[in-house]
Amino acid sequence: MPPAWGAAALWMALTACTPTLNWRELPLPPTGAHALLPCKPDRAERSVPLGGAPTDLVVMGCDAGGATFAVMAAVVPPGRAPDALLEGWQQATLSNMKAHGEVQRQPFHPAAGLPLPHAQRVVAQGDAPSGRPVYAQAAWSARSAEGGATELVHAVMYSEKPQPDVADAFFAGLKWR
Repeated sequence: MPPAWGAAALWMALTACTPTLNWRELPLPPTGAHALLPCKPDRAERSVPLGGAPTDLVVMGCDAGGATFAVMAAVVPPGRAPDALLEGWQQATLSNMKAHGEVQRQPFHPAAGLPLPHAQRVVAQGDAPSGRPVYAQAAWSARSAEGGATELVHAVMYSEKPQPDVADAFFAGLKWR
């Protein structure tokens, strides 16, 4: 086993035993995506105006280890531009958290994800509704679905202090099946 795999296995074993973070893999219907969440999530469905059109969105979220974790999934019909939808979703997320300062961006392309410019992982600082500082790490991805539809996913972690190791584990668990 290569040394990097051994270190990764050790890290996963240690974090798996952390009582505050009880990681579990969950499907994100109606998409073929799966997410890794560190707590038992609440689940809701609602219609949101994504890209100006009503879109059914499945939301799962929970709080653990001083952070809030949420994953969202939707399927949009053919003819809707997925990159523009991801861009608008990013803007809405950053606006809602009153992001300020530098927003760090890097490509986020899980296997089978479309290589879209706004399929990204983002790190930003802003303000929670309470006015307290909040750090957000978020990711967006899309993939082609049957009949020309597109599956979209968004995952976000909010915390008062940066938790990069926890965020890395959270986003590494976001996969298309």
